[in-house]
Amino acid sequence: MGAFVISKRFNDEYKFTFTSRRGKVIFTSLSYELRFECEEDIEKFKANIELAKFLKFKGSGGKYFFKLMLGDVHFATSRKYSTELLLQKGVKEIVTYSSRSEILDFSSSESIFDDEESEDEEVEEVAE
Repeated sequence: MGAFVISKRFNDEYKFTFTSRRGKVIFTSLSYELRFECEEDIEKFKANIELAKFLKFKGSGGKYFFKLMLGDVHFATSRKYSTELLLQKGVKEIVTYSSRSEILDFSSSESIFDDEESEDEEVEEVAE
């Protein structure tokens, strides 16, 4: 099952991505000023997946992508796909799994692995 992943952009705005079961990004949202706006839009999307429209495009480099519309509002843009079949698989993954996907929040600036690093330092000190 996929997941919605909230993170911060370099300009301190928030975004979310929808990742596949294998961890590949399928689409990236527009920017949000506040984190809770991401969560609200994710929940709105999950509840209204049947209203989603996928506008498919072929870029100048020959890659395929889609713009995800929720109603008449541009909601997100997909990653680039090398073939139209892979694009279709991305769309199918969204339709199949997004309503049941969890939300992961990686937007805080704190390191996730702080505890692990301090344990490693303690082990080195004991070894000396």
